[in-house]
Amino acid sequence: MHARTLPARHGILWLLAGFALFRRNPPLLTVLTFAYLLVVVLINLVPMIGPFLLPLALPTLTAMLGNGCQAIERNNLFTSEDLVRHLPERRNELLRLGGWHLVGSTLLVIVGLAIGTDLAIDPEMSQEQAMDLLTNLSVLLALSSPLLMAFWFAPLLTLWDGVPALKAVFFSFVACWRNWRAFTVYGLMVMVVGMFIPALLLLVAGSISGLFAQVLAMALRMVLVFVMAPMLVASVYLSYRDVFRARPAEPAASIDVHA
Repeated sequence: MHARTLPARHGILWLLAGFALFRRNPPLLTVLTFAYLLVVVLINLVPMIGPFLLPLALPTLTAMLGNGCQAIERNNLFTSEDLVRHLPERRNELLRLGGWHLVGSTLLVIVGLAIGTDLAIDPEMSQEQAMDLLTNLSVLLALSSPLLMAFWFAPLLTLWDGVPALKAVFFSFVACWRNWRAFTVYGLMVMVVGMFIPALLLLVAGSISGLFAQVLAMALRMVLVFVMAPMLVASVYLSYRDVFRARPAEPAASIDVHA
């Protein structure tokens, strides 16, 4: 299993390629994304055991997302058979991967509780409280980054490459570490597109008209939900393909991430 080390600009290319894949079939990729989010919410709502079931299920759900994105890239659509491709033979390893995800998530929660990270948002908070919140968010990001790195590629490595669960976690972490420049650019671009640009637009709109700002806020919310969320889902799949599969099986139908 060889992970390529890519230049920083590929972080931007993953997002652009994600948008290109979204354009292949916007309704279908949006439905796939919302179905995933709905299942995540429903599992999390199960009394008592929901928060423990969710980490167990996430690798399998992520694998299904990958299957869907791959099918859309190749055929512009997917079937129910496409979504579960390779799942029966990889089921046990994906469940083991979920078990490791549960262990990592539990440790993250324990550490977060131990350091007393408070993420409560109060609209009337002072500047000092806002700075404390920003600090706590930074701490949470630092704590969660290793877990995110370990499971960014792991489900697809297990699903498509047959990598055992613990090895998939290791390979995923190493691949993310080797490509930290691309992932840093990727994260910064997500923040710019998803937070800073909308905030700037709303600030300008608010200086013009309160009503205009409200209308723009609604429009931006729709764009973020119905365009950016599916685009991010697609970009995860495309980052895997870029790092681990330099030459896709069907280049004529593939999205180019090597510009």
